[in-house]
Amino acid sequence: MDEYYEYRHTVGFEETNLVGNVYYVNHLRWQGRCRELFLKEHAPEVLADLRADLKLFTLKVDCEFFAEITAFDELSVRMRLVELARTQLDMGFDYVRTGPGGPEALVARGRQRVACMRGPNTRTVPTPVPEPLVRALLPYGADAVRALGEAR
Repeated sequence: MDEYYEYRHTVGFEETNLVGNVYYVNHLRWQGRCRELFLKEHAPEVLADLRADLKLFTLKVDCEFFAEITAFDELSVRMRLVELARTQLDMGFDYVRTGPGGPEALVARGRQRVACMRGPNTRTVPTPVPEPLVRALLPYGADAVRALGEAR
């Protein structure tokens, strides 16, 4: 199995609802945060490209919930590359409760599809996934990267 990129998070009160469990939209925020930190740590060239004319459009996002999370739960959001196409990539996210007091438990699973685009806002067009991003993703989805290489 491929490795995963890990973002660790401790749930705060501001992320819970009146009942005391995590409000569902926060799972999607954590996916975005995980993706951003991955770029910062493993593909800083892509961040520079984003300041120029590269755009990463989120086309689809979802999350399936298996257990409730509450304030001060410790989470590991684990990102893997699921699919890599010429201009798009699909990432999977496992939300695992960690920390003292028990074994790790999968509490949710999500997915996110992203398209790479370039050009001014009124005329953006699809563009290939940048090579620095493909290289950075390789350890987290080698099978998906190999499949793309064979297709090219």
